Amino acid sequence: MIGIDAVASPTTSLASTGAAPLAERVAVLREFLSAAASPSAVNVDVPLDRCTSFQIGGPADLLFEPPSLEVLAAGLAAAHELAVPATCLGSGTNVLVADAGIRGLVVRFGKAFEFIRWTEVDCASADVEVGASVCLIRLAKDAVSRGFQGLEFAAGIPGSVGGAARMNAGAFGGEIAQPLTALVLVSAAGKIVEKSREELQFSYRKLALEAGDMIACLRFRLTRSSVGRLQQEVARVQGKRRRNQPVGHPNAGSIFKNPPGEYAGRLIEKAGLKGRTEGGAQVSPEHANFIVNLGSATARNVRNLIGLVQEEVWGRCGVWLEPEVRFIGEWDEAEAAGS
Repeated sequence: MIGIDAVASPTTSLASTGAAPLAERVAVLREFLSAAASPSAVNVDVPLDRCTSFQIGGPADLLFEPPSLEVLAAGLAAAHELAVPATCLGSGTNVLVADAGIRGLVVRFGKAFEFIRWTEVDCASADVEVGASVCLIRLAKDAVSRGFQGLEFAAGIPGSVGGAARMNAGAFGGEIAQPLTALVLVSAAGKIVEKSREELQFSYRKLALEAGDMIACLRFRLTRSSVGRLQQEVARVQGKRRRNQPVGHPNAGSIFKNPPGEYAGRLIEKAGLKGRTEGGAQVSPEHANFIVNLGSATARNVRNLIGLVQEEVWGRCGVWLEPEVRFIGEWDEAEAAGS
């Protein structure tokens, strides 16, 4: 692998191609990333349905799996200099990728960001440093097996730890923001920044970040507890999820945020929308706050169904539901106006 100093200082100025068509700038970025990492880390025109839990999505111009934090930073700096848009896909949960795909650079964290590093602070607590691509369920189970509490609520939440932080994922009264102590971010311009919990602005299902910021690493502080008690709590959480959530069809988790004092699923069910279909997309008969891919759903199907649910719930219940799922990629005006 080329050293980061060489990566960050290419012999030919990337800015010289800044006025070229996007396809040409993407080609230059591809060469740069291939030299910075390896050709196998950069792939062209990758269908993203294989990379999302919905199993929906058009192609990415460039799909990049960075081999290190430093190469990620250099790659984002190069994309910024070339004016190539960059999108973080993560593990592909909680997102709906447009049928037209995503233009520019798509970053997917892989093996280089799958680390979990424990440090015991004292007899009552421990710090854990976690790469963004670590499965949230894996982290929660690891913490429980070691006898540390604070992440039991996450034992049934799919997706990566980085994605969970971006949306402040939570369930059963817990959320990622509670045990988090710091994040390591890479800005759109390629700057590596560490922010403490006090510097971060979390709210319900949201973390306020600058446009283009990507979460690379997270730190948590957890407290000691009984392994048996924690295992019982995890069993309770997972049992409740199995009873109440759909299985057997691809989905992206909860589609809408819960309004204050209410549950989105209850409102959707009240509006008589359980089982409603749009093309190959369906409001789950098991849990109304899930939309499932019956096998042939397009992103347009799902987004149209989301818009229909919003309109029906507004008309019957007087509540406008805000999507929790993120829409990414190249949407046309009609699709974007749908929700």
